[in-house]
Amino acid sequence: MWPSVALASAVAIGPAAAGDADVNAAKLANLVRQDCGSCHGLTLKGGLGKPLTPDHLSAWNRDQLVSIVLDGVPGTPMPPWRPLLSEADVRWIVERLQQGDLP
Repeated sequence: MWPSVALASAVAIGPAAAGDADVNAAKLANLVRQDCGSCHGLTLKGGLGKPLTPDHLSAWNRDQLVSIVLDGVPGTPMPPWRPLLSEADVRWIVERLQQGDLP
């Protein structure tokens, strides 16, 4: 089940248009810290979900991580975010997490 905060935050952002380079960095960073952090730890170093640190994420390439976020992981608590976030938004999130420079 998704936390109600996750749904409220994601809906407030709204999916960006396909290919839209103008992602809202502040809102997406807040979504990661609040909504992803509710499972992955408020410092993103792990909790119910795996760590979202550059070292841990290096096991997957960017496209694999984007797919995991968009489609979720069946049989785990990781939900699909495709209904709420655009691929451009998720790609931005993944790039920031891989680089360790989430604003």
